[in-house]
Amino acid sequence: MLIAQRLDRIRSRVADAAVRADRDPEAVRLVAVSKTRPPEDVVAAFRAGQTIFGENYVQELAAKAQGVAEPLEWHFIGHLQSNKVRYLAGMVTLVHSVDRLSLAREIDRQWGMLGRCCDLLVQVNISGEATKSGTDERGALQLVHDIALLPNIRVRGLMTMPPFFDDPERARPFFSGLKRLSEMIAGEAVPGVEMKELSMGMSGDFEVAIEEGATLVRIGSAIFGDR
Repeated sequence: MLIAQRLDRIRSRVADAAVRADRDPEAVRLVAVSKTRPPEDVVAAFRAGQTIFGENYVQELAAKAQGVAEPLEWHFIGHLQSNKVRYLAGMVTLVHSVDRLSLAREIDRQWGMLGRCCDLLVQVNISGEATKSGTDERGALQLVHDIALLPNIRVRGLMTMPPFFDDPERARPFFSGLKRLSEMIAGEAVPGVEMKELSMGMSGDFEVAIEEGATLVRIGSAIFGDR
């Protein structure tokens, strides 16, 4: 099946899930996860109307961005080391995976050198799994408060990765938990912070995530095929 055909199917499923939850389908944005995919696949998806692409690895993103001339939007969605931030500065529109203050400070420094501001999401390890990155729920509010003091950063919401389940319904409590945490942080009215984005849901569970409030869904294999 062609990438354009897969995209059409995913868009239809996204819209249906939003309608089921009495949400505007336009409130949910699709992030095409293009890691390990050649630039040609990214271009094919762009020509089929996809504008946002997510990458997990800094070196791969930097190389791929050089090979793609189309005016698309790059998001960084993987675990990010502070010493790699300089390679992303000014290249990505949104960093989904900020889980510690030291990383936020380096993002602030690198974007500040460009005279620009970086939008980011705080990654929350909502499941408490030892193998997952992210701050815990108790630490998320303090991290948001601390990051909000940095002049070249804007906190725009939260991101999470639930455990993998064969049944997507089992992921629902983790998605609803992130939504509740987002609402709690929003209630703090931290200056400069907006809890407008919830990045959650992937190829196997994005419909449930949308029903629970996702605004960004990160989908790879359902668009590009199995790796």
